[in-house]
Amino acid sequence: MAERNSIVLERRSVLVVSGADAGAFLQNLISNDVDRVNARRTIYATLLTPQGKFLHDFMVSAHPRTADAYLIETEAGRVDDLEKRLTMYRLRADVTIEHADPDWAVFVGFGDDAAQALDLEPEEGSAAARTGGVICVDPRLAALGVRAVGPATEMRQLMEGAGFSKTDRSAYEHLRLSLGVPDGSRDILIEKSFPLECNLDDLNAIDYEKGCYVGQELTARTHHRAKIRKRLFPVKSNGPVPAAGTPITVNGKEVGEMRSGDGQQGLALLRIESLRSAEAAGLSLMVDDVEIVPDMPAWLKIDEATDSDTA
Repeated sequence: MAERNSIVLERRSVLVVSGADAGAFLQNLISNDVDRVNARRTIYATLLTPQGKFLHDFMVSAHPRTADAYLIETEAGRVDDLEKRLTMYRLRADVTIEHADPDWAVFVGFGDDAAQALDLEPEEGSAAARTGGVICVDPRLAALGVRAVGPATEMRQLMEGAGFSKTDRSAYEHLRLSLGVPDGSRDILIEKSFPLECNLDDLNAIDYEKGCYVGQELTARTHHRAKIRKRLFPVKSNGPVPAAGTPITVNGKEVGEMRSGDGQQGLALLRIESLRSAEAAGLSLMVDDVEIVPDMPAWLKIDEATDSDTA
């Protein structure tokens, strides 16, 4: 029997960006191609500083009931900041930026055949309008399951009717962490982190073929010419994972730091060359007396020739 679980993502919220200029407005700002968004496609994208550093990440879907409108699913604790930054760029554009209805919620469903249970193609970003909202396969990584954004009661009934059972947040956290997927500003430092060192290009957040957007020049240059010194990696520990921000060392030398974690699973930002050197010498990564073991996810592409700690 298939096992499928779901939870409400209480840390997520939704903005609605609408108006005749909404598509062009977003296209000039965010890192992915808004022209790809339609009733059957959701994308993952970022808003960066002009220097190419992280500000926000979010899912972008077509509004199921309003033409020329988009749903922006993002961090609940920072949604007001995103609204403020988008409004700052609006100028004279025919664009309205507002919060979704207060009864809306974001659900995630994961487990056996999660996409097929909701009649979605099992590929990143596959989407459909349902019961006044939008469902989609996670546009970052299909293994993360499906998301449902819309009126809370209807979305809950939809998930239950598709065979998803309510579970606790820790079950989804373990899945996310084991796959090595960052959770917004819990793992990506605001105005400090570059998207490529947090693997956001491999998670489908960046379109290198689209036109200009805020932070595009440095992001493209890093992709084509520069070396990436650090990367986010999923890690396991031989005890409870240390708190976010805790330094990770090899033989007393700092080589990275912890980010979010749950139980014995976590994410860590690690210097690539230091990690390779430690592996070659048979040395352990440590946080005090806790050993940290990196686990390279299959989707992450590390270029042996260009990713280096010497940049």
